[in-house]
Amino acid sequence: MNTSDYLLEKANKNALVFITNDMHVSYGLLQSMSVQLIEELQKNYIQPGDRVAIWGVNSPYWAAAYLAIMKIGAVAVPISTFISMEDFKRNMEFAGCKFLLVDKLLFYRNLENSHEYPSFILDDELLNVEQGDWPETDGNFDFDRDAAFMFTSGTTATPRAVRITHRNIQANTDSIIDYLALDSDERMMVVLPFFYCFGTSLLHTHLRVGATLVLAKSFVFPETVLDLMETSRSTGFAGVPTNYQTLLRNSTFTRRKLPHLRKIQQAGGKLHDTLIQELVDSHPQAKVFVMYGQTEATARLSYLPPELLSTKLGSIGKGIPGVTLSVAREEDGQAVKPGEVGEILAEGDNISPGYYMDPEATKEKFKNGILYTGDLATVDEEGFIYIVDRKSDFIKSYGNRISSYEIETCVLQIPEVVAAAAIGVPDERAGEKIRVFVILSSKSAVNAENIMEHCRKHLSRYMWPEDIVITKSFPVNAHGKVIKSELRKIGTS
Repeated sequence: MNTSDYLLEKANKNALVFITNDMHVSYGLLQSMSVQLIEELQKNYIQPGDRVAIWGVNSPYWAAAYLAIMKIGAVAVPISTFISMEDFKRNMEFAGCKFLLVDKLLFYRNLENSHEYPSFILDDELLNVEQGDWPETDGNFDFDRDAAFMFTSGTTATPRAVRITHRNIQANTDSIIDYLALDSDERMMVVLPFFYCFGTSLLHTHLRVGATLVLAKSFVFPETVLDLMETSRSTGFAGVPTNYQTLLRNSTFTRRKLPHLRKIQQAGGKLHDTLIQELVDSHPQAKVFVMYGQTEATARLSYLPPELLSTKLGSIGKGIPGVTLSVAREEDGQAVKPGEVGEILAEGDNISPGYYMDPEATKEKFKNGILYTGDLATVDEEGFIYIVDRKSDFIKSYGNRISSYEIETCVLQIPEVVAAAAIGVPDERAGEKIRVFVILSSKSAVNAENIMEHCRKHLSRYMWPEDIVITKSFPVNAHGKVIKSELRKIGTS
C-alpha cells in the first residue's frame, strides 16, 4: 500500500485532523487539498521517483503536500526553515529536486524574484478547493521505493540525506502506535517541526489512527504553547530535551493543571534523570514515555514503559515492537556484559537502506542491514539499555575517558540551572580540559563559583570542570539539539 493511502486509511472525513490558532481542518479537507496538489504536481510533469521539496512551517498545507508527493510515487524532501539560503540551495541541488512546494511567506521573502526552482505556493487558497477524487494506487506498489529524503545534521557531522522507504515509514508507524496505544481520541500538541523525523513521526502516527494534531507556530513563547494546550484540551505532548528544560525550569508548565494531558513523549537526545523525575512529578496523571531513536531508523528505536521509570530511571528501555537492539563491544563485536560499554546496534524494517549519494557513509553506518548508531551504552542484568554518551562527546582528560552526560547531570541537580553542556577543550597538560556551558533560569542568583563548588562536592576529582561559562543560549540545530562542535569553537577561541 502506498504510504499516503496507509496514513489516511482509517480517517473519518468529518473528523478534525488539525487545530491551529487560526483554523480547524477536517480529514476530508486535508484529502481534498492533497488532491489539488497532486494535480499541480502532475501538471508540472512530476513522475514517480522525482524529488519534490517541501519548505515551510508546520501547517495543514505542509501535510497535504507531503501526502500528495508520496501518493504519486515521488520522493518528499522536507527542508528546514532554519537554514540559510545558501544551505537551502545546496540541499535542493544535492537531492536533485525538480519541484518545490513552499510557504507563501518563505516564497516572498526568498524566492519571489527567482526562477531557479519551479514551485507552487502553499497558502490559504488551498482551503477553498473543491472535493476531488482520491487517485487509486497501483496494486503492485513497491514498498521498498524511497518515500522521503530526511536531512540529518546530528550534532557534529556534515548534513546528509537519509533515504526513508515506504516500508520504513509504515513499519515504524505501526510499532509506535502499538507501544503508545494511540487511538482516534488523541489530541497531540505538536511543537516539533515536520521536517525533523521526530515531528514527522507524530504526523504519521496520528494520521494513521485518525487522531487530531494541534499545531503551534513555534516554541519561542512557551506560555503561548501552554495556552493552546489548555484551550485545545491536548492529550499528548512530545519534545526534545531543550523543550523540557524550558518547560520545567523556565515556564508555568509545572504549575498548570492540564487535566487532559495523558501521554508525554521524550526523545531526540538524553534528558537528564533529574529532569525526567521533575517531568513525572509535574503531571502525575500523564504517562511519560522516554524514547530513543535516529533519523536513520525513520524515527524510534526503543522506549521505556512508564511504569518502569521508578526502577529503571536513566534507561532508554528496550527495542520497540519489530526492532532488535543490542549493545556490542567495539573491539570484537560481541554482546556486552552488564557494566561493559559498547555501541548500540539496531535491526528492523524501519532501518533506512542508507544515505543518498554517499556510499562511503552508508557502508560505515549500515552493515548487513544493521544500523551502527554511534551511541555508547551499557546494559543491566535484565537487558535494559543505558546510554553513556555519543562517541564524539566523550572528554579525554589526563588519560581518563569522561562522559559529558555525567557532568551535565551533576550540574542540572542545581534547580536554577535550565541547561548544561560539557565539552573538552584542547589543553597541553590534560589533553582536554573540561568546560561546562550553563543556562540559568531568569532572576537566578547562582554564579560560576557556586556551580564549581557543587561539582567538587559531587564529582570525582578527574571530572571537575576547569571552566564554567554562564550564557543566555546554546547553539542548536533545527531539531533543537545542542551543537557541541560550535561550543568547542567558542571554547578554543
